[in-house]
Amino acid sequence: MMDSQTYAIVDIETTGHSSQNGDRIIQIAIVLMKDWEVQSTYTTFIHPGKKIPRFIQDLTNITDFDVKDAKPFEAHAEEIYNILQDCVFVAHNTDFDLPFLQAELKRAGLPKWFGKQMDTVELSKILFPTAFSYKLQDIAMELNISLKHAHRADDDANATALLLKRGWKELLTLPLSTIEQLHQRSFRLKSDLSQLFFDAIQLKRAASKQSDSHFYYKNLALRGVVIETPAEVKLTYPQADAEKELLFSRAFKDFEVRSDQFKMMDQVWQALKTKQEVLTEASTGIGKTLAYLIPAIIYVKQTNGKVAISSYTSHLLDQLLAEELPKAEAILQTTVNVAILKGMEHYIDVDRFVELFVVDDVSYDEAFTMMQLLVWLANTTTGDLNEITLSGGGQLLVDKIRRSSTTAVSRGKNYFDFYEYAIKKSKAADLIITNHAMLLSDLTRIEPVLASVNGWILDEAHQFIQAATLRDEKVLSYTQWKYIFGQLGTVDEHQLIHDYFKLMTDSEKIPIRQLSKLETKYCEMVQIFDAAIHQIINQLNIQKSGSRHNKRTFPLNSLTTQQPLYEKVSHVIGEWVQFAKELSDTFLQYPDDLSPWQQTILSDWHYWLRELTIKVAEWDAIFLTFDKDCSAWIELDLRSIPGSLHVYKRPIRVEQSVTAVLDRFRTQAGIIWASGTLTVPNNQRFIADQLGLQSSVPLFQFQAPHSYYDGASLYIVEDMPEIQQVSQTEYVEAVADAIIQTVLVTEGRCFVLFTSQDMLRKTVELIQETEALSDYMLFAQGMSSGSRMRLLKLFQKFNHSVLFGTNSFWEGVDVPGDALSAVIVVRLPFSAPEEPIFRARAEVLTEQGLNSFYKLALPEAILRFKQGFGRLIRSSQDKGVFIVLDRRIETKSYGKEFIHSLPAIPVKKVSLQHMVLELEHWYNNKVWG
Repeated sequence: MMDSQTYAIVDIETTGHSSQNGDRIIQIAIVLMKDWEVQSTYTTFIHPGKKIPRFIQDLTNITDFDVKDAKPFEAHAEEIYNILQDCVFVAHNTDFDLPFLQAELKRAGLPKWFGKQMDTVELSKILFPTAFSYKLQDIAMELNISLKHAHRADDDANATALLLKRGWKELLTLPLSTIEQLHQRSFRLKSDLSQLFFDAIQLKRAASKQSDSHFYYKNLALRGVVIETPAEVKLTYPQADAEKELLFSRAFKDFEVRSDQFKMMDQVWQALKTKQEVLTEASTGIGKTLAYLIPAIIYVKQTNGKVAISSYTSHLLDQLLAEELPKAEAILQTTVNVAILKGMEHYIDVDRFVELFVVDDVSYDEAFTMMQLLVWLANTTTGDLNEITLSGGGQLLVDKIRRSSTTAVSRGKNYFDFYEYAIKKSKAADLIITNHAMLLSDLTRIEPVLASVNGWILDEAHQFIQAATLRDEKVLSYTQWKYIFGQLGTVDEHQLIHDYFKLMTDSEKIPIRQLSKLETKYCEMVQIFDAAIHQIINQLNIQKSGSRHNKRTFPLNSLTTQQPLYEKVSHVIGEWVQFAKELSDTFLQYPDDLSPWQQTILSDWHYWLRELTIKVAEWDAIFLTFDKDCSAWIELDLRSIPGSLHVYKRPIRVEQSVTAVLDRFRTQAGIIWASGTLTVPNNQRFIADQLGLQSSVPLFQFQAPHSYYDGASLYIVEDMPEIQQVSQTEYVEAVADAIIQTVLVTEGRCFVLFTSQDMLRKTVELIQETEALSDYMLFAQGMSSGSRMRLLKLFQKFNHSVLFGTNSFWEGVDVPGDALSAVIVVRLPFSAPEEPIFRARAEVLTEQGLNSFYKLALPEAILRFKQGFGRLIRSSQDKGVFIVLDRRIETKSYGKEFIHSLPAIPVKKVSLQHMVLELEHWYNNKVWG
């Protein structure tokens, strides 16, 4: 058996990524492990015969001094080669370490190493499918594996050895049937993990029968769902501030009283009790989440009712569950029965997964994702697909197994459904945590899930506008349409239609003439769609556009109407879908038992028919339905036509959607709108009006104590060029210089906020060209790979780092403490005048005789500005500077409104040089904490 095999866990540090281009090893470590215990460790520095690049020194902490007395690789090659003999080669990303090492062995005149290899990246992704990241330092941190110095070969190799051992232990916790199913799929993997799964099977079979907490559904081991009944606990609301203080200080040793937090608690309590609707604006530092959680929990415990908390971002939802709810439970000394409820598409359709799993002929990405899903299903209690961290092609498979509205219709009575369980859990819960999208979509249900809620807390209230806009948005994506057509394919293309034909002809239930007609109509459908897209592109006058950018936007109404062609596309596709459904219905009239393969083909067929039906509805909504309250436009990239073509249709106003959702709750339940940004200096009702709230809905504002912002200052750099009086190139040069000087004096830890991706890119490229910040890690949205949250995690990990972001970084990002010392605002965050929705809303205001700048552009920009400042000070101990490079804040009459929107902090109008000297003095005196 292979558990008595020796594993050689290898890590190398190098001068770069390519041995072919002359990069060399600077350190190697090999940990030998047998019977899951470390036997010995070999580690040495290696002289690369060249200077170590600066960024590698920064990354690895290995300097030219460290390797100056080391020998070249040739001196160690034979010993390394001998150590690896008869071992399984293990590395965290074998695709890098092994080829690089092979090339070095070859250069040293040694033969190629042969043997089995195991990749702990591949293993971790399968066995820990919900991990945030699979970079060694990230997965080690998540699994509490010691890794003191990441990117040092000795520490990395040791952590990889512990990760391999942890993976083995995790494997043994899985049910035998799951391990057998993993083994069945493992021969498609890139590394030799199948042996590991086989060893686990042997061990599990040999072991005495163990208790198994799983249940089995269609041969799948599932953890199942537990529905708890709320505990009967009566709580009393602490009316006096002294009572509140006692509760908080009992739970937190260093509790600081924030009087406005207590005021907000009272307001939320009052609104819930009297079933009133209120707006609450709470500045950073109030402790807003606890201010609504505590009264909400007391209310449900007193009344046996139910309160729902809705937010916009999953980040806030996670924070609420992981951090804030345990605090509230500690304060009230109680436990709360919480249910998370999302839209059905978030949940897995287990039956659909079973159908796809029986198909053997799958790609590496599909086989790999199926293995991740098997492990996840053995552990999840929610069935929420968002829990899984997917690799590249896995998303396509997961989209096929999402719960849809037809799931319940197409299954028998006893199917297992995570979504139904989520609804049952919500019925038994004290608190339901959901998102704005779910609340909005609940409106369209025949039986609303959330109808029994007795109180609503709508956090990130200003984002309800965006959620309602996106809910009613219609999008046509050329590549999505072509992808669906490609999945169906023709008989000759051996895609789904080919398999469907085979299924139908083998059954002899459908005449061959009917099947030929289906294919003919399919070709006609694709041709008419292509013709319509061709007509749209031909009308855009792309060549005549004088824009320098590759990405273009065109109003849909600028096209000469092609109504007959649009109607024909809709008619031909609708006709084909109807005909395809009729053939399937005829086939299903004969109740023969279908083989698993046949069942999968049929399910696939119905899945893609559903997708095409949704696409036709989108087509009709965009091209065949006129709505004066919507804006529609075309976007494309000149470098990819027609591939980049998207057509969007979005509502200009959302008051009606919001009213429709909430009217059924008004007077029946308390409704609390909560946000850090609801008002601007000259328009207290800016967000309230967009939400369609009556003027009778009161607004309460809560401010953190002045001392909370003691560590903050606003700098306005007054010798920057005027944006509107110089070329973009000149302005970008000035911005780059200001960023470089600020970063050097604060030693990084800066957010730089832009309003345009184009200017961000040009600024970052210029900074990179100068190499002035070559010692710093620069993370740029849209340029560095990864999601917004991943870039934020990376930014926090490196002391000398700078994060460049656009719109989504202006809010919803928390970096408390020393991780952030400066926020640089490159331009005041006005919407681009040509942005389609903004332009449409501005036109409506102008038609009403109103000034769209003061009624829309300015308030929106001030809200974003406030949100940008909110990134800087996240606790009373935080210290930092808010730097504005846009001189309009000083030279324009509206500039003072931006300043007045911030807390009362020192405002310093200074030259760049003067600011740098002040920051240097501040920083050197260790005021940063």
